[in-house]
Amino acid sequence: MLYPESLLQKLGFEEIKTKLKQECYSSMASDMVDKMQFISNFDLLQKILVQANEFKQLLQSGDYFPADHFIDLKSMLARVKVEGSYLQEENFHQIVLSLNTVFACIDFFKIRTGIYPELEKLVANVPIDRNIVKSIEQIIDNKGNVRPNASKELAEISQEISYIESEARKRINSVFKELQKDGYTADTQLTIRDGRLAIPLLAEYKRKLKGVILDESSTGQTVFMEPVEVFEMNNKLRDLHYAKRREIIKILITLTNELRPAMPVLLSYHQLLTLVDFIRAKAKLANRMEANMPILKPDAIVNMIDGRHPLLFLSFKELGKKVVPLTAQISESNHILLISGPNAGGKSVALKTIGLIQLMLQFGLLIPVAAHSEMGLMKNIFVDIGDDQSLENDLSTYSAHLFHMNYFVQQANAKTLVLIDEFGTGTDPKFGGPIAEAVLEVLNRKKVRGVITTHYSNLKNFANSTDGIQNASMLFDQVEMMPFYQLEMGLPGSSYAFEIAQKIGLPQALLNSAKQKIGHQQKKVDALLADLEREKKEMALKQNEIAIQTRKLNQLVQENQKSKEFFDANKKKILKEAKQEVDQLIKSANKLVENTIADIKSVKADKTATQTIRKKFEESSKNILKQTEPVVVKSNEIISNKAIKVGDWVVYGEDQIVAEVLSIQKNKAELAIGELHTWIELSKLQLTTNRSKKVINQSAFSKVIATTASHFQPQIDIRGARGEEALWEVEKFLDKAIMLNYSEIRILHGKGDGILRKLIREFLKKYDVVSDVQSEHVEFGGDGITIVNLR
Repeated sequence: MLYPESLLQKLGFEEIKTKLKQECYSSMASDMVDKMQFISNFDLLQKILVQANEFKQLLQSGDYFPADHFIDLKSMLARVKVEGSYLQEENFHQIVLSLNTVFACIDFFKIRTGIYPELEKLVANVPIDRNIVKSIEQIIDNKGNVRPNASKELAEISQEISYIESEARKRINSVFKELQKDGYTADTQLTIRDGRLAIPLLAEYKRKLKGVILDESSTGQTVFMEPVEVFEMNNKLRDLHYAKRREIIKILITLTNELRPAMPVLLSYHQLLTLVDFIRAKAKLANRMEANMPILKPDAIVNMIDGRHPLLFLSFKELGKKVVPLTAQISESNHILLISGPNAGGKSVALKTIGLIQLMLQFGLLIPVAAHSEMGLMKNIFVDIGDDQSLENDLSTYSAHLFHMNYFVQQANAKTLVLIDEFGTGTDPKFGGPIAEAVLEVLNRKKVRGVITTHYSNLKNFANSTDGIQNASMLFDQVEMMPFYQLEMGLPGSSYAFEIAQKIGLPQALLNSAKQKIGHQQKKVDALLADLEREKKEMALKQNEIAIQTRKLNQLVQENQKSKEFFDANKKKILKEAKQEVDQLIKSANKLVENTIADIKSVKADKTATQTIRKKFEESSKNILKQTEPVVVKSNEIISNKAIKVGDWVVYGEDQIVAEVLSIQKNKAELAIGELHTWIELSKLQLTTNRSKKVINQSAFSKVIATTASHFQPQIDIRGARGEEALWEVEKFLDKAIMLNYSEIRILHGKGDGILRKLIREFLKKYDVVSDVQSEHVEFGGDGITIVNLR
């Protein structure tokens, strides 16, 4: 139940309906907007919202959806219920266009089975009768005219008309040329008068031609005559055209009679077109509002995250401005939200935002909130907003408010959302405040869900000391004396009346006088509220700083853990390779010593020869020792002011690691460091003439591995990428995951038509290391995410 009757207007839903109508192609869908109903059935509302959400995804996918001809078939067919009535040629043409749109819609969803399940259900049981189109197209051409051969009689009449028209034109042309040659004509070509060909003749020569005057010019200087030679022929043509029209009507009656038994099927097509257009309009409006489908709950709750007033959002969007998002909660334990704060601080906008969003939701529209918001169902929505004074009913402003309060107290329950703006105003605050508090107490006792705005301190105090009611305030910048338009849960807000008055420019003496007139206790309360708000803001800033530092610390811990896991997993391999290298160095040294001794023996310790052999031994020893040293790039080996390209050798990092450039993507380069491949930003690289491939610097190698591991995330987002580009990114991502010994990775590719998903999964089959590929759970993305398990 919605109360009062003006509720839709008060909350702005009538404007939402107007904007929804603007998105409709057809008058049928526009009429459906007027027939929208408030829905409190969970299953029905869930289905309707999913339909709108699926169509929103369809529009965002960029797929062409057939929406060319949404024509009102119902009103057209209503005219032929009576026997003997018939449809006109253009009506049959419109039916063909509409039915082709219907069949295209059905085919669209059939070839996308499983992508839009709720929308598929709309067409699942619709009968497909293409014979209707075939039977019409045999009679009506693609321009909406009856075909000349639609019947034998029509074909004969049409043929005779063509022959007589041709003969008549020949004869009148012959007469016209003779008259033109003699200078009797007033124009260079024939004209049409009353549907008959006529010769424009100068009035003074009208007796030069035997015939009938059909018309004359406004000046009387020209007469339009039909020669006697074609007069009888034109009369014959007129009779033939009458006969042709009679035959066409006869054909249309026959075609209408054939179509009449198919009216139930045609009406089902009409219903489908209307519903599809209506859902498409809701999806288009949702895209304009950046609206989402929230998590729907059967309970009477509101957990709105980043909600935006839809009308304000659209208005600001046109101006290039942004709306401050609103986050608010109404739950079983805190079912009434009491909002206080400064004037013009956004209290009423917050109340209307919650009310309008709840109303839109239960009318089956997607809402401008974060997708992970949780929104429940209300059985009733009651509002008391604005001035409802009535001279006819003898109601003053306050009387009207009391009338609404009486209704709320009697009719509201735990499934009712009550919205009251400026609670208790309109009368003496000494009486208005206590009455409002008593009403609030009753509503709270009945566990009514509510959003209430107020300036009354007694209500703030009552909320603070009463279970079920939660204070909230609109934040205010006490330095700039400007509202933030942000809702803060948990604390009441000051009205900042004196601060705002001071900023506006009221004299200080006047303000001081006003302060002396209010009670000491009230001044203490307002000061305390202002201090609490300031302290809470400072606390929030500190908490935010702590949260940032905590995230950084957690990230460092994760990076360190990943590096440790990698080194633990590869420690044996690294030690084994190092041992093999040392063994090889020892073997080389031993062989050098043995060869040197053999050489000395062979020359029988000749002094000169021995010196030569010793010198050769020292040089060979140095070469072996060089293999154990890190590569050092000299300053004269660095190349400046030259672009890096594939195949170049570069140096980077404090350890001067030398690597070869394998490929370049945007601002990064893929480097080969021995057997290791990694990606480094181009800005961190320097060209070098050094071509040293041998890099046995364990510290540098470890840093490369650690850098790769610390920057790697086991999920990649390739939504929007084209086929080859997507496969290239997945291949690089998979190589790193294998190198870093990950057992599971996630590829986020989106749903769309499923083409990118199929392409990626076919590509993954080529990898022996891939043990299993599956979709994510429906709640966490479903077919839009592929989980890859690695051996």
